Amino acid sequence: MSFFYAMKSLSIKFYLFLFLYINYSCAQENTSKLNTIKKSYPNVVNNDTIHKAYFASGCFWCVEVIYESLKGVIEVNSGYSGGFTKNPTYQLVNTETTGHAETIEVIYNPKIISFSQLVNVYFGSQNIEQINGQGPDNGSQYRSIIFFQNEEQKTIANNKIIYLEEEFSLNVAAELYPFQRFWIGEDYHQDFKKNNMNNIYIIKVSNPRFKKFSNSFEHLINNK
Repeated sequence: MSFFYAMKSLSIKFYLFLFLYINYSCAQENTSKLNTIKKSYPNVVNNDTIHKAYFASGCFWCVEVIYESLKGVIEVNSGYSGGFTKNPTYQLVNTETTGHAETIEVIYNPKIISFSQLVNVYFGSQNIEQINGQGPDNGSQYRSIIFFQNEEQKTIANNKIIYLEEEFSLNVAAELYPFQRFWIGEDYHQDFKKNNMNNIYIIKVSNPRFKKFSNSFEHLINNK
């Protein structure tokens, strides 16, 4: 009887060790990935599999969820860029005195999705001709900006603007800015739609904008 009890005790200890080892390994892997994503890189090319891009296109609540849905996008952060004041806040940016616009930082794998495709999504998910705003959101803090970090990005974005203006006779409102610095927004702005599904703005503005975008870019959307 004691023999079987000892064997049972050993089995329990073995499975407990296995369980703890697997969870520790997963935790280490997730922590390593998170630390990699959160590092601040001075250039657009961080390594072979992580690049960054920056876009302003109206309310960042809407734009964030659009880019989060794309294949190859690792993370999207909401914040501010394009202005001249340090440490901007949501309240200050809304006064239109900081020069900043609501901006998203897209962290992506260029082997899966290219900067050119991100620019296509940018124009395909907004009112291209609307100046200083998108939809019901108006003001310089909601203006459209593509922030380029090198000449290649500048050329890609500029060629797309020329194409839209010449082929479709559109007056493109988006501006091209050299990227300077991204200031991450307050915690409650991050993953806003995911955390506020019943918010009236999400229901009335963000969801219709996402649906319109998704109808044209189904091939780029991550359906997992």
